[in-house]
This record gives sequence, C-alpha cells and structure tokens, in this order.
Amino acid sequence: MSNTSQAALTPARVSAATRATYAAFLASGFAFANWASRIPQVRDRLHLSPADLGLVLLAIAAGSLVALPLAGIIVHRFNSRRTVAAMALVLGVGLSTVAIGYLDGVVPLLIGLFLVGFGNGAWDVAMNVQGATVERHLGRAIMPRFHAGYSAGTVVGALLGALMVALHVPVTAHLLVVAVIVAVSVPLAVRSFVADVEESNDAAENAATEEGRSNPLGRWLEPRTLIIGVVVLAFAFSEGSGNDWISVALIDSYHTPAAVGTLGFAAFLIAMTAVRWFGTGLLDRYGRVVVLRGLAAVAVIGLLLFVFSPWTPLAFIGALLWGAGASLGFPVGMSAAADDPAAAASRVSVVASIGYCAFLGGPPLIGFLGDHITVLRALLVVAILLGVATLLVKSLRPPEKT
Repeated sequence: MSNTSQAALTPARVSAATRATYAAFLASGFAFANWASRIPQVRDRLHLSPADLGLVLLAIAAGSLVALPLAGIIVHRFNSRRTVAAMALVLGVGLSTVAIGYLDGVVPLLIGLFLVGFGNGAWDVAMNVQGATVERHLGRAIMPRFHAGYSAGTVVGALLGALMVALHVPVTAHLLVVAVIVAVSVPLAVRSFVADVEESNDAAENAATEEGRSNPLGRWLEPRTLIIGVVVLAFAFSEGSGNDWISVALIDSYHTPAAVGTLGFAAFLIAMTAVRWFGTGLLDRYGRVVVLRGLAAVAVIGLLLFVFSPWTPLAFIGALLWGAGASLGFPVGMSAAADDPAAAASRVSVVASIGYCAFLGGPPLIGFLGDHITVLRALLVVAILLGVATLLVKSLRPPEKT
C-alpha cells in the first residue's frame, strides 16, 4: 500500500477504513473468546491442576511476546493491512492445531497455543496502529470504541462457546470452524485499511517521519513510553485474569455448572464492551488520568465482590464491575503510545510488549497461588497491580502541542 496524503482521503474512504478496523478488532476478540470458553473442557480432558493450566496458558503469552517486539518493525516494513491479514492466517493455523492436538496431549496443545499467541500479538499491534491512524483522520477519540469492537467479538465468542458447551459440541469441531471463519474473513475485511503514515508536502515533517521510522528499538529507552507500558500491564493483568480464570473460579469455588461459569465470563466481557463503547464521552470530558483512576477503583470493588461474595448472583455483579473497571486501560494506553504518528508503530509495539508481560506472568502466578489459596483468592493480586497503575497513570496525559 502506498502512502496517501491525508487531504486526499475522502470521507467515504475514512469510513471504509473505520469499518475495516472494527472488523479486525471484532474478529480478534471472537477468535480468542471461543478458545477461552473451552478452557475448562480442555483442562478436564488433560487432567490439569490449576498450576499446570497456568503453565499451559503461558504458551499463548510466550507466542505473543516473541511477536510483539518484532511487530513494530514488521508493520513499518509491510504496513498494518498486510500484517493483520497474515497474522489471521497464523492464528487460524494455531486454533486448528489446538482443536486437534489437545486430543493427543499437552505438547501439541502448547504448539497450537504458541501460534495463536504469535498471530494475536502482531495482529494486535497492527490493528492498534491502524486504529490510531483512523482516529487522527476522524479528528476525535475512537480508539476505545475499536476496543469495544474487540470486546463485542469476545462477547459473541463467549456466548457461542456457552452454547457449544450446553449442546455438548466437541471442542475440536467448534474450534476448527472458528479457525476457518477467521482465516478466510479477516484478510478480506482489512482490504480497506488506509496508509499508516501520510506523506506531507513539508520537507521537515517528512524528515521527522523518517526519523520516527528509523529508530524503532530506541523507543525502549523512552521513560514515558515505558511508564505507559507499566500502566497497560496492570490493566492487561486485570483483563487477562478475568478472561482466563472467571469461568474456572465460578465452576470450582462457587460450584456452578460449566455453562453458568462460561456465562459469568460473558458477563465480564459484556460490561467491558459497554464501557469501551460509551467511555469516549468520559475521556473527552474528564481526560485520561481521571477516567482511568476512577475505573481502577471500580475494578477493585468488583474484584472484591467476586472473591468474597457469599452467593453466586453477587459474584456475577462483581464480574460486571470488574469488567467495567478493566475496560479502558489498554485502549487508552494504545492511544497514548500513538500520540506521535511517526513513531506510533514502534511505541505501540513497546507498550504492547510490556502489557503482554501480564499474559506471560499472570496465568502461572494465578495458577501457582491457586494451588495454595484457591484461584478465587489468588485473583486479589489484580487489585495490587491496579493500585500501582493509579500512581503512574498521569504519564498518559497527551503531550503539550507546540
């Protein structure tokens, strides 16, 4: 895709790119949630303890962490459209490997999950770069709504997963169909992406753009970028812990049926989706710092309800509040990393890499603690990290314009 000047993009072109970006986010969430909805069945088939399951889930994070530091370079070289299309194929292959491989043992499952993580990691950076580009063309905040698209995809995937569990559809058939849907539909959907960085008629601006492109690894030395990464890590740990462990905790500690546990996971995702969709108004009115601090408090309250509730309906309310509170940390962090369009891909890559450390360390940490104090109590670690994030979130303020 060749670069196009910003002025040459018609409203129809920007609108098409917006729809394509929504599709990329939605499909990513749909693919992940279908896998996550079947975690309890995969665990039971392989007789995994909480600690063992945590280590298995580590394979997804490991794949993402291999891809993420490279993603900024890949997007610079091939652009966000080609990157998303290629990674959708990789993720489809990974899901297919999981669907068939888990029947034979842990090793094929780990290989499949690594591919899922690798595809998801680079896909994540590329679609966030495109989201920031569309946001600039529109001239208003829209990144949380793209992430609401991701969450909507997870809701659809989780509800589909709950239906598949209730109907006793085999994991293999379920995930193979999802893999084909993702691998075929996403490359077609993203054809309307626009150029990630626009050429300018100003020589100084073009020189600055080339400088931003030429030093992707140097972004790892920027204090603001690293602090944004830590804030994103805390919110990603909160989001990821809910994704991985809510259904397991409801089934094991609240003794709910498997389908009800999956519905608790869906409740978490529904709340996250709603706040991401409507939260842009809060951001425009109160700013990034105030909104994220308030949402961190909401997440902690919800988490405490989920952990200490004496009955299941109150735990569902806790899951809703937890999902609402965890909702905006990741998308706002991506917008903050992309404040400078010339360096957006490399900075988003750095921030996403740090954030995904939550998915690397989270599953085994929760699983290890779960073996000693139950998964439910282990989730209290999330509250500690959110407390750290509230102290650092002021670094997400947009830079002063000169």
